Amino acid sequence: MFTIMAPVGVAKLRARLFLLFLCLTLRAGMLQFASATIQGYIGDRDMICPSVCRCDEDFIYCNDRGLSSIPSLPPSASVLYLQNNQINNPGLPTSLERQLAIRVVYLYDNELDEFPVHLPPSIRELHLQDNNIRTIPRSALARMPLLEKLHLDDNSISTVSIEDQAFADNPRLRLLFLSRNHLSSIPSGLPASLEELRLDDNRISTIPTHAFRGLSSLRCLVLDGNLLANQRIADDTFSRLANLTELSLVRNSLQTPPVNLPSAHLQRLSLQENALTHMPRGSLDGMHRLLRLDLSGNNLTTLPRGLFKDLDSLGQLLVRGNPWHCGCNLRWLYDWLHARGNTITVRGLNCHGPDRVRDMALKDLASEMEECEVVRTAGTRDRVGGGGVDTSTTHTPPQGSLFTLRSKRPGLGLPDSGLDYTLSSSGVGKSLALNVKPLSHNSVRVTWSVAQPSSSFRLSWLRLGTGNAMGSITETLVRGDRREYLLTSLQPRSSYIICMVPLAASSESKGAISGDADSDEALVCAKAETSDPTPLEEDENEDSKQMTVLPLAGIVGGATAIVSLALIFGIFCWYGHRTGHLCTRDHYTRKNSRKKKSCDDYIESGTKKDNTILEIRSPGFQMTPLAAGQPMQPKPLREDYIIHTIYPSNGTGLYKGDNHVSDAGHGTNRGYREGGIPDIDYCYT
Repeated sequence: MFTIMAPVGVAKLRARLFLLFLCLTLRAGMLQFASATIQGYIGDRDMICPSVCRCDEDFIYCNDRGLSSIPSLPPSASVLYLQNNQINNPGLPTSLERQLAIRVVYLYDNELDEFPVHLPPSIRELHLQDNNIRTIPRSALARMPLLEKLHLDDNSISTVSIEDQAFADNPRLRLLFLSRNHLSSIPSGLPASLEELRLDDNRISTIPTHAFRGLSSLRCLVLDGNLLANQRIADDTFSRLANLTELSLVRNSLQTPPVNLPSAHLQRLSLQENALTHMPRGSLDGMHRLLRLDLSGNNLTTLPRGLFKDLDSLGQLLVRGNPWHCGCNLRWLYDWLHARGNTITVRGLNCHGPDRVRDMALKDLASEMEECEVVRTAGTRDRVGGGGVDTSTTHTPPQGSLFTLRSKRPGLGLPDSGLDYTLSSSGVGKSLALNVKPLSHNSVRVTWSVAQPSSSFRLSWLRLGTGNAMGSITETLVRGDRREYLLTSLQPRSSYIICMVPLAASSESKGAISGDADSDEALVCAKAETSDPTPLEEDENEDSKQMTVLPLAGIVGGATAIVSLALIFGIFCWYGHRTGHLCTRDHYTRKNSRKKKSCDDYIESGTKKDNTILEIRSPGFQMTPLAAGQPMQPKPLREDYIIHTIYPSNGTGLYKGDNHVSDAGHGTNRGYREGGIPDIDYCYT
């Protein structure tokens, strides 16, 4: 019996052991699953996007949220958009330094008044424009050794607030924007790795020789809207920038382009909205790679021949807003433009004078330009823009002869101020070609050209009397860069001898003009005769004499009328004061049916029974009514007023612009230029 039951007990034991093993296996699996779930939850919790932001993988968008501090960020964040908030310096957590995956941070248009110091060292691009940052400390920048792009536009940074060698620990910095700050000079200690530097709309007036020392990698330099003038720019300032490809000097006070511009790699040159009056010959030499030249908004009337001889790659020429005088002086430019054809785009080369070609494009003056005859010496070749087009003529002007512009049409009158006469030496001094042309009965245009430049010219003219009688000699000194002079207030029906001599620097103090053509001063003379005044001009002279009498008569009559009116008004006021009619309010009614009542002083003629606050804007006064029980009232039914000075709580003016934003945390200078406040008058307290 025992032997029969043994196999049954063994079978039950095996079944129980199997069930136990199965339970243990299931429990182990559940524990592993729970552990994995918990770990996954913790990992997901680390990647949670802040509730006030929007996340797209490693891009965190927290801009325009009205934030005053930066929320907790996931460790994988690489690009932070935090612009257009109210974040101040205390709102930057120290934990931000441990976010080593961050590469780009946008913090512009916030309320930072100091350079942020708790930024991660992995940052490569930092946008801090439109804040109120005043200083750039070296210690803050040293925390970001990988920084490549730094935007600090629209802040309150001055030259003295940039710490010495502030960028010494940023060897990778390639782009630095400091536009619209308070800089008065070029910051020192800029890194040699810099490729783009923007300093526009500051107060920079002087650029010394060492300003750009060591910036051999600089390719783009923007100095628009400063106070630069030719006298305050060192001659070799820009020559050190050998790799410069773009130079912008818009909205300054330049009269000519700066000397020694870098020409090897320059591609874009912007000189618009200055005070350019002329472009010296050779100022654009060597710029074979120049693609765009902007001379708009200046005072240029002509351009010297050969100015564009090296501009082989020029594709855009912008010259609008200049008073161009389209005479024979621009014949070379006309030929140069037609030789280039469609390879260049020209904007704004429209004539301002003479009147017969006003508002016409230079390239459309085909018939007018054909009438210009350029005088050349034998063997001289005239190349238009260096392109090899020969338009020269051979002519040897003798000493003292009269040269005129030969016109195919009578009365054409094209100006010849820019003719390029190329003369050889006569052996007794420097040769000169003189051209005189009567313009009216009392004016003569004098133009000339010389073979070699001179420091100045001495111009003399003598009116011949009747018969052989001689008149008085008039002399004047003309600058060496001029080629035209207009003699006015001359006598009609008169003959004039006009002489000119080129003066070297050592000969300006010589004596009177000698009449010897073979003298060392190379005197050249010509003769001109003024015409008779036309009947129309005589009538105009008589009318002008009559018109000079009219203003005096008008002044006398107006003064008489004013005195009469003042006398009548005074009598009326005196009579009204005597009768008391001017101080009554019997005929003055209000919508509220106020009492009619007579008055006896000036104060009550204003705001009677008006309990509203009256503010006087200019001095800042406020008028408030007194209590009814005070004994200061001279009359029982009259309300008096006391004037109290209004002091604004923030110490500023009473009235601000509609777009003014008052920040409680710090002062701001946004819009100081719109208010016309100079930098020297702006300070912080």
